[in-house]
Amino acid sequence: MKIMSAQSNASHRFAWLKLLMLVLLTLGLLWRGSQSLGYHWQWYRIPQYIVQATEGRLLPGVLLDGLYVTLQITAVSLVLAMLIGLVTALLRLSPSLLGRTVARIYLEAIRNTPLLVQLFFVYFVLAPVLGIERFAAAVIALSFFEGAYASEIFRAGILTIPEGQWEAARSIGLSTAQAYRHVVLPQAIRNVLPPLTGQSVSLIKDSALVSTVAVYDLTMQAQAIIADTYLVFEVWFTVAFIYLMITGALSLGVSVMEKRMQRMST
Repeated sequence: MKIMSAQSNASHRFAWLKLLMLVLLTLGLLWRGSQSLGYHWQWYRIPQYIVQATEGRLLPGVLLDGLYVTLQITAVSLVLAMLIGLVTALLRLSPSLLGRTVARIYLEAIRNTPLLVQLFFVYFVLAPVLGIERFAAAVIALSFFEGAYASEIFRAGILTIPEGQWEAARSIGLSTAQAYRHVVLPQAIRNVLPPLTGQSVSLIKDSALVSTVAVYDLTMQAQAIIADTYLVFEVWFTVAFIYLMITGALSLGVSVMEKRMQRMST
């Protein structure tokens, strides 16, 4: 165990070293590029869009306001996408021909059309008919898009469970639903946690497209600032760093969860 722990720590240190080298290389390329373009950096103007000091109090700037909207959309869409993905995966594996057909049509329609087109369809076609607000329209489009890919992850995880687990569940009198709940899904979720993390990171990045339907998320706020100040590079690099911090924190949290689940299983 000590040898495995030492190897894991060394692997983490090497990963952080590679990340540091990548950051330094990126900064070097930015500096060389700005020198050749003659661009005058104005980073001192960026902090006011992150935090504002008003009457002795620190208040969130417009970028943090946009980040709050992004996190709201991501959190709601993530929960719905996981539910949609799990239900779709169960339908794909069900003996019902109708269920398998419906799930297949949904998957083919979602995976073979761009997210932007789906977002426009929900916002400009469905939203006026159903009376859906732009925030809800964005959540619906993201949830169904990411749910299609999550369903394949869930299905692959379920199929990795040995047949002996099913037989053991049936031998103690569990129904199919009970076998899924108590035997199959707990093991499958442990197997699919890494790819689901990647899908969650993809969801966070894809949420930037909601700015196209006038949802004032982080990307939309950045576009508004650029329109007023022309700080194109400074604002976009700041937004990219914020997205990197969110996705990095998510990956770290899931990594910690994986280790705890492994310790509990052993």
